[in-house]
Amino acid sequence: MKHRLSSGQRAARSTAALASLTAAWALSSSQPAEASDVTPPTVPASLQVPAGNVPYLVGHAAGTQNYACVPTDAGIVWQLYTPQATLFSDTHDQVTTHFFSPNPLAPAEFLPTWQHSTDTSAVWVKAAAAPYTGADFVEPGALAWLLLKSVATAAGPTGGEALKPTTYIHRVNTMGGLAPSTGCSRPKDLGKKAFVPYTADYYFYADATEVEALQR
Repeated sequence: MKHRLSSGQRAARSTAALASLTAAWALSSSQPAEASDVTPPTVPASLQVPAGNVPYLVGHAAGTQNYACVPTDAGIVWQLYTPQATLFSDTHDQVTTHFFSPNPLAPAEFLPTWQHSTDTSAVWVKAAAAPYTGADFVEPGALAWLLLKSVATAAGPTGGEALKPTTYIHRVNTMGGLAPSTGCSRPKDLGKKAFVPYTADYYFYADATEVEALQR
């Protein structure tokens, strides 16, 4: 049984997300869904969140996956150096930004990061399972679906803690974002960059007891 959205639904969602990316820069506050309103997505068995964790926030991302043409042991290839995306609520309010930044516990290591748009709390993650690319869930030409585990969180400078409860994050319903298939194979290509548009949904999970507290 296929679990993907229809192509028409995905196209409509992508169009709305990309339109909101432009419009939402003028917004100064976020209105994330209440914890009790977040329904977890249907995901492959390998991406199931461990028991005891429930979703408390969802953001719809629009942005780019940014690649650089670099030399590696496998040859000259496109390599991701950061995503650059904004996550929006269902009402098109800005929720978080998404990028790579130094791991607070090991600053030489750059990790996927989300920073809350209002209180500037942040969360850093690592993969908790192998990326899933099966056609029963993932659209052709789209980024893999992911299960990510929080390795560090930080409050904002004024004590904001919106993202501090995060234990896991799902990346699902991806569209676009894959590295180019050409343009990076010869020495003269080194240093080239490619900014590939993508959309995705990100679900933030917390310990069930934390979410119960949010609902009170």
